[in-house]
Amino acid sequence: MTTAPGRAPDDARRTVISAIFGTLATQAIGLAARLDLAEHIGDGDGEAEVADLAAACGLPAEQLTRLLRVLASLGLCTEHANGRFGLTEAGALLRSGHPASLLDFVTFLTAKVFQRNWLNVDDSLRTGLPAFDAEHGMPVYDYLSEHPELATLFHAAMSRRTQPSAMAEAISADYNFGRFVSVTDVGGGDGTLLAALMARHPHLSGTVLETEAGVARARETIAAAGLARRCRAIAGDFFAEVPKGSDLYFIKNVLLNWNDGAAETILRRCRAAMPDHGRLLIVEPVLPALAHADTVNSAAVENPYLTDLHMLVTLGGRGRTGAEYTALLARAGLRVTGITPLAREINTALVDAVPDTRG
Repeated sequence: MTTAPGRAPDDARRTVISAIFGTLATQAIGLAARLDLAEHIGDGDGEAEVADLAAACGLPAEQLTRLLRVLASLGLCTEHANGRFGLTEAGALLRSGHPASLLDFVTFLTAKVFQRNWLNVDDSLRTGLPAFDAEHGMPVYDYLSEHPELATLFHAAMSRRTQPSAMAEAISADYNFGRFVSVTDVGGGDGTLLAALMARHPHLSGTVLETEAGVARARETIAAAGLARRCRAIAGDFFAEVPKGSDLYFIKNVLLNWNDGAAETILRRCRAAMPDHGRLLIVEPVLPALAHADTVNSAAVENPYLTDLHMLVTLGGRGRTGAEYTALLARAGLRVTGITPLAREINTALVDAVPDTRG
């Protein structure tokens, strides 16, 4: 294909410009979440007058219309000729009562405290350190402990993001839990995923290891799921010690929060807790060895490379390729026996490992 001098092909221009406009779309969707705009639209049987929406949001109708039209262009709502707006299937996910609601996740990820860090991404690339720490004077988890409302939103967002039942179904389809008696979820958050797995595998007993700040939420989840007789939540620090007593240790989206040195320490603590016949199951994105547009699964919910960079900017963590996971686990005394991609839309893999007892 021949292109006139000084003019790029239309597809090439579209690729660059649409990517740049992505940050504007992020802000528009974040504002819609903060305004509870989908809730206000949905309360009117899925449609609402602009004047009513403006009154509910405390904004001039003319200005709110501009935001609504942006959301319509992004496929989150539709504009009708009678001056009413309705939600699409995607827009309905911004309602708090939707069974697959993403409202907490969108509100959390688009909060100014996290968005500002991306303005300093060049500093993170130069130093390998999180921009969050420099911006706010402390690591993100310390910041969350000092801002309990944001911490509550964080845990709700992570729970909603994973859709525990769907994740449990995907993991169970590719992994044989029948050979285990007990599972410990290392850094298991509020326990929603472990509870979903245990509901599917009633022979298992379970343990959630969480921080002092997080363990109360896990206990509430366990009690609400009716699992108190089979499951417990204990407070601890996975950098110091992981409890013994399970034949399966489970880590989901923990290692990508940390650099290699910290991740190796967590894995060493897991290895120390595991019996020689035990197994470690890691559930995290696994980056392809080489990156190009086709390596980002079109059916996947998230771009793993953007997640990788977000981990650096926010936490100093990182995504890893299969080879990098294999090397990391080997340094911690563990041997990878398989890496299995999960369902396409989840964009996550199972990294299965055993203690390396070969001397």
